[in-house]
Amino acid sequence: MTATLYCLLFFGLTATGLLGPDEPRYAAIGREMARSGDWITPRLWGEAWFEKPALLYWMTGVAFRAGLGEDLAPRLPVALMSAAFLLAYGWLLRREFGWRPAFFATAALGASAGWLGFSHVAVTDLPLAAAFSAAMLLWLPLVTDRPLGAGRAAAAGALLGLAVLAKGLVPLVLALPLAVAARRRLKELLHPAAIAAFLLAAGPWYLLCWKANGWTFIQEFFIKHHVSRFSTEALQHPQPFWFFLPVVLVGMLPWTPLVALLFNRRVYQDPRRRFLLMWALFGLVFFSASVNKLPGYLLPLMPALSALVGLAVAEARRVGGVLAACALLVALLPVAGAILPGALLEGLRRSQAVPIQWAAMLPAMVAAALAWRLEARQRRAWAVATVLGVMTAGAVWLKLTAFPAVDRVASARAFWRQAAPQAKELCVETANRGWRYGLNYYSVDPLPDCAGAPSALRIRQSATGVRLEPPDGAGQPATSSSSGSSRSWP
Repeated sequence: MTATLYCLLFFGLTATGLLGPDEPRYAAIGREMARSGDWITPRLWGEAWFEKPALLYWMTGVAFRAGLGEDLAPRLPVALMSAAFLLAYGWLLRREFGWRPAFFATAALGASAGWLGFSHVAVTDLPLAAAFSAAMLLWLPLVTDRPLGAGRAAAAGALLGLAVLAKGLVPLVLALPLAVAARRRLKELLHPAAIAAFLLAAGPWYLLCWKANGWTFIQEFFIKHHVSRFSTEALQHPQPFWFFLPVVLVGMLPWTPLVALLFNRRVYQDPRRRFLLMWALFGLVFFSASVNKLPGYLLPLMPALSALVGLAVAEARRVGGVLAACALLVALLPVAGAILPGALLEGLRRSQAVPIQWAAMLPAMVAAALAWRLEARQRRAWAVATVLGVMTAGAVWLKLTAFPAVDRVASARAFWRQAAPQAKELCVETANRGWRYGLNYYSVDPLPDCAGAPSALRIRQSATGVRLEPPDGAGQPATSSSSGSSRSWP
């Protein structure tokens, strides 16, 4: 188990530099907290930034204070939180449903594309999903007639408070299915120990940040990044209502075929299982109703979906063919590795299709045949472990082969290491949001725009890469990549 967790979550954690606009931006805020000692007001290069609460910034800031580097400090706390949650997830499910469903569910969640992907980037989705899901599972006895206890209620309340510290008020909305499922025991749900723990975990930062920043905090954090994010296109992430349906299926890879087992009434034979279904479906409908949609929004729903999958696998009569299909889907990893750099740079829709590497399918085919054989011999746990093993091996292979290209193409880290000796001579002519935030993170002091501060060397980004070029003639940018003094990256 330890080796599997290491390979899935920690191996290759810094093989790429920080990616996209969000990861370097959040990391820069956490680094600034560590440098300034102001742990209340998030600041992005000197300006207050109220997009998200403080939990991720605190995690990053503590890691910087501990002496971790610019890539490990943001990512290691998230990976550790992911590992801790998976261990707690398996333990809680084992107490509720037995070891077999717990093992199957933990394998499906921990080795799924969605959970793995967000365990490797320093954004707020994983901390929210881990804290919120742990709270929901601790409250699971309320759905039945079992006692909860003050200690467990306090732990659940504190974890829900941490979820609110991770990404705002959305976990309170996502918890509504629990209030419905436990409606006959609302007094225990609102246990004084749970309320006190929740307020102690979440309340101080919100009060102190409001006291330090006043109405600006209310306007930016609550109105813009809660109400406007849900109801308007102002934040530039609009998607159609059905957007999350394919996201769920892709996020569950390679275990997606197991979702078919959930279309069976016998899976939902007790109130706990019906609550898990409500948890997943309510969140799916809620996020689908939002105007702005991003794949990470669904991460808090995956533990509930994976728990149902684990129960369905444990109780199904035959799953040999379905598990074999799961193993075969691991063969898509080479395709994913080939399109990943371009997809991260320009978006999945603009990435180029690549042919399937049939030779790379051999390990997946062997694993599929082995899983089928083990299931036929009534060794289902070993069959699931076979799929888990080939997925783990595939994840390691992906990190070894695709991550270096991702680092060159989609992260500003490698470019900055080459350009850093000339930092005082640089300005940015053109760069997308991800690269611009990445450059500013690695340069520490943000690079100026060429329009306002012309410099000796200009950074230009195009579809073919990033170029470092001198001005052309009377201050005009050079347009030819063949200039003897220009450099192209990658």
